Amino acid sequence: MADRVSDYLAQWAAVRPDLDVSSMGVVGRISRAGEILGRAVSENFREHGIQSGEFDTLATLRRSGAPHTLTPGQLARSAMVSGAAMTNRLQRLEDRGLLERATDPNNRRSVRVRLTEAGLEVVDAAVATHVATQQQALDQALTPREQAQLADLLERFLEGSGDNSADPG
Repeated sequence: MADRVSDYLAQWAAVRPDLDVSSMGVVGRISRAGEILGRAVSENFREHGIQSGEFDTLATLRRSGAPHTLTPGQLARSAMVSGAAMTNRLQRLEDRGLLERATDPNNRRSVRVRLTEAGLEVVDAAVATHVATQQQALDQALTPREQAQLADLLERFLEGSGDNSADPG
């Protein structure tokens, strides 16, 4: 049984046999996989009352370790969003009591963002089901060995594309 991308490739082969469209197969499948996984992930976050970007912000604070505090700039760089977008995100999360902003005691011109107890509870619950959701999706189609191979190949692709490790803080 073929996937949708196979159908598209066959159509291109019929109308443009002069083109090697095999790259479309790889890129198209990565894109479709992202869409499918994205829907499952978004549904999981909705069940926890958060959106994907909000989870990313809360998770970044959680991963930073105690006291779960970073600057807005560090959070924006981690999320690869503008400062203005991060400010809006932080405001929504602060309004819901999931994080708080305070002046940095060591530098009065700087603000620090800290995960609250409520935020810690939300992100810990969300990340547990997030991991389970992702694992379930992968287990439906791939063996553990295939999952490891795919992870290695995608890592090599991303490294080769210049998406190297970022400064964590």
